[in-house]
Amino acid sequence: METGQKTIQANNNINKNSDNILSIQVSLSGLSFCILNTNSNTIPYYKHVKFSKKGTPPDALDKLIHCFNTEEALQQEFNSVIIVHENELSSLVPKPLFNKDCLADYLKFNSKILRTDYITYDAVLANDSINVYVPYVNINNFIYDRFGSFEFKHYSTLLIETILALEKHSSSAKMYVNVCESHFEIIIAKKNKLKLYNSFEYISKEDFIYYILFTAEQLQLNPEKFQLLLIGYINKDDDLYKIAYNYVRNVEILRPKHKYNSSADCKTQLLNEFILLNSF
Repeated sequence: METGQKTIQANNNINKNSDNILSIQVSLSGLSFCILNTNSNTIPYYKHVKFSKKGTPPDALDKLIHCFNTEEALQQEFNSVIIVHENELSSLVPKPLFNKDCLADYLKFNSKILRTDYITYDAVLANDSINVYVPYVNINNFIYDRFGSFEFKHYSTLLIETILALEKHSSSAKMYVNVCESHFEIIIAKKNKLKLYNSFEYISKEDFIYYILFTAEQLQLNPEKFQLLLIGYINKDDDLYKIAYNYVRNVEILRPKHKYNSSADCKTQLLNEFILLNSF
């Protein structure tokens, strides 16, 4: 299926008369929930759950079930449900070279996959490529049992498409760094073309700046000249921002732009959710 977003269908708790859409971003470090009311164009509910440590898919499922059992806002019917899978188990393949019978081959050289892993793919329409990845099947199964019909996509698909849309009329190379709680992604775009996408795990601020500077060196980007745009879970008080500011001249934190209304508290929290807000 070479659509931008896959749909798993069944007849269950999806109510097409509802105005609310639920989007959930799932990782092994945390969960983010966001509800969009399409009639009022508002976000009435947002919640981020940060895990005390990086867990396993069963751990993530346990916490997801707990949220559904304890959060009243999640116990309603929705017009549609979207799952965004966040992990490093993905690989981009140019569409002309893609063969759906070789999915494991695209992942096995740069990701730790098991013979039993379910592998699927998204079409990345912005740069004519295919994103091959391993979703959290246990999460999909739970959502299927609860709601029936739902859509899912890998978070890097949304990240790449959103950044390339921002760079549509740009002529200079820019480095975007998407900061998460135990990993970050580097995306380099120039003239609406994706030059690099890679994911890195980090523990310290030194890990963080090392990968940024090493990547810049490999692509011959001068830290005195290229623009570094930080997105995701970062602010100017963070050590990650401070060390980046020490080594790269042009550093900026880019916050997601969206057309949805929300409460003041919700709006502040959503500043970190660059990908989730672009899932609707």
